[in-house]
Parts: sequence; structure tokens; C-alpha cells
Amino acid sequence: MKFKMNALEKKWVLYDVGNSAFTLLVSTIMPIYFNYLAGNAGISDVDYLAYWGYAVSLSTILVAILGPTLGTASDLKGWKKKVFLGSLLVGAIGCVALGFMQSWLWFLVLFVIAKSAYSLSLVVYDSMLTDVAPADRMDEVSARGYAWGYIGSCIPFILSLLLVLFYEKLGITMELAMGIAFLLVAAWWVLLTVPLLTSYRQVYYQEASQHPVRSCARRLAGVFSDLGKEKKILFFLLAFFFYIDGVYTIIDMATAYGTALGLDTTGLLLALLLTQVVAFPAALIFGKLSRKVAVARLMLVCIGAYFCVALYALGLREQYQFWILAVCVGLFQGAIQSMSRSYFAKIIPADKSGEYFGIYDICGKGASFMGTMLVSVVSQITGSTNLGVGALAFMFLAGFLLFIKADRTGMASAK
Repeated sequence: MKFKMNALEKKWVLYDVGNSAFTLLVSTIMPIYFNYLAGNAGISDVDYLAYWGYAVSLSTILVAILGPTLGTASDLKGWKKKVFLGSLLVGAIGCVALGFMQSWLWFLVLFVIAKSAYSLSLVVYDSMLTDVAPADRMDEVSARGYAWGYIGSCIPFILSLLLVLFYEKLGITMELAMGIAFLLVAAWWVLLTVPLLTSYRQVYYQEASQHPVRSCARRLAGVFSDLGKEKKILFFLLAFFFYIDGVYTIIDMATAYGTALGLDTTGLLLALLLTQVVAFPAALIFGKLSRKVAVARLMLVCIGAYFCVALYALGLREQYQFWILAVCVGLFQGAIQSMSRSYFAKIIPADKSGEYFGIYDICGKGASFMGTMLVSVVSQITGSTNLGVGALAFMFLAGFLLFIKADRTGMASAK
């Protein structure tokens, strides 16, 4: 039977299309522009990669601190949309402001603010899935969100890429081209969020008390306490901590990695555009497979594939190898993200989705400081960016083993 999304599910998916443009900007054009600013300031390639990694790490630490708090607050009746809108606006305004920065240091400061706000909006957005779709539809709706996000983000990306590559022929400066590109992405992000903002209604919620701050703190502490009893959720989050950390590190640092290796900028950007194109059908295929094959088995395939990608990065020297890497990442990137989101949504209490997705984000984007720090530190110590990225293989191996434990724990508790 053909799967059809209803109107609300389509509007929820549209936010994936909108915010993915910012994700693509962060992983492609932003590090190139930062490299341009850093180069003007006399910063070496190795230090450029390290500073970029440290900035990404700082933003994820902030999300780890703020994510659970805002997620818990969003579970209160009538608060989910407000918290979501606030995060969206801070992220979009920060994105626009980045286009006006001439100092590499201030660029990094604004980057940390914008990326943190973007990630916090995803905490709330992901938790909306329990309100938007029933459990038996979550896998495919989540998969379509990532799939259309990948292909939809190509539109503002291509326009931004044309501006950046041909700014001289257009008679404008590099700085102005970047400013227009960042504005374009922010506008795309906000405009595609409007349908969801006008239609979403919070179905599952916690009643607000007379002391909401105290109540949120108490409920958040209760969730952490309950994790000791909920072994399936606990082991999944531990597995997710490791494998998704590696995934996000590759997304955040792919262009910076290729640039540090001295690969051609145009070729790098086109290769990463190919990643988006490949990820579109791949995410849809995995979504359809989830109806016939156990999601846990599909997730193990994806984690194992990423382990191989990290090992492949050890020998990456030529641009054609980066293209192969881009295709391999595209095949599994959307699948592992979408299935993780829907898998988690199905095993948590619906009326506490914000609280649990706040913790989910600690173990995901909030914990990715470990991957970026690992790449940055190993690169600086060894002087080799290949060894830095290759070290991520340990993250995927740990995630693979812990996910097997989580899956077996789930099956044992079901008997």
C-alpha cells in the first residue's frame, strides 16, 4: 500500500527542508569563508581546522546544557510552539549577522550562537513527532523529513554556491556575496517554517503549575532518575551518544577537513552537493525498508557503514577519493538520523517528549563535542588531519556494540 502523508505531516516535514539549508551552509560554505578570514589573519591550516572544531564543540556543549531545560519547558501546555519559535528566530538572525562579520574571532562567536539556537530548535521540532504522527507512521514520516530536507536544501545551496563562485563576474565582493548567501539561507529557513507554526497544535503536554521553573527542574531530575530503570532507553542513548557523535562530526567538519588537505574548493562543494542528492533516495528507500525489515537491523547496517567510512578517511589524499567518501556518507546519513529519531520517539512517553528529546540531543548534537575535539586534538598532536578523522572509527565501534546491547535489552523486556 502506498504511503501518503496528511497535511500536518507534510508541514512538519517542511521544517526539515527549511533547516537543512542551514545545516548544509554550516558544513560547506561557512568553513570556507572562515578559512578565508583566518587566512587573512595569518592562521595556519592545521590551526584553522582546530579552531573551527573548538567552535563546533563549544556550541554543542551549550546545547547539552540548554537542551534538556528548554525541552522540559516545551512540554508544558502551550509552550512548545513558543520555545520553538524563539530558537528559530535567534538562529535565523544569527545566520544573517554572520554575513557581515570581517573578524575571524567574531565570526566564530556568532557561529556558536546561531548553531546553538538551530540545534535547540531541533530539540523541540523532533519532540513534535509524537503530536504529528502515530507510532506506526513515525519511521516513514521521519525518513521523508530527512529525505526532502536533503533535496530541498539544494535549492538555496546552489544559489549561494553560484554567488560565492562567481562573485567577481557579478561585480560584487566576496564579503557581499557571503552576506547575500547567508541572508538567502535564513529567509528559506524561516519561510518554510511558517506552515508548521500556523497549523501545529500540542496534543501531549504537562499541565503548568504555579511555579513552572521549579516544576520543570523537578521533572527534569525525575527523567534522569527514571533512566536508571528504563534500560532500553538508557542503552539506546549510550549507543546514540557514540555513533551519532561520529556522524555529526563528519557533517560539521567535512569541508574543513577537505580544505585542510588542500583539495580544490569547487570540487569539495560539488561533492557535498552530491551527498545531498544521494541522501534523498537513500533515506526514502530505508524508510520503505523499515516496513519489512526490523529498524534495529537497518540501523546496525548504517553504523557499520560509517565505521568503514572513518577507516577509508585514513587514506584520503585525492579529490576523487573525497567524491567516493561523499557518496558513501550520502547513502547512510539520512537513514541513520531519521531511524534514530523515530526509534526513540516510539520508546518514550509521549507527554514527556520534550524532556526526553532534550536528553536525546545531549547524546546527539550536544555530545558531538567529543568527536570534534577528538578530530581537533589528534590532528594537532599528530600533524595529520587523516588520523584525526580516522579516529572516529572508535566512536562507531562503541555505538555498534552498545546498540546491540540496547536491542537485546528491549527484546528481553518484551518477553
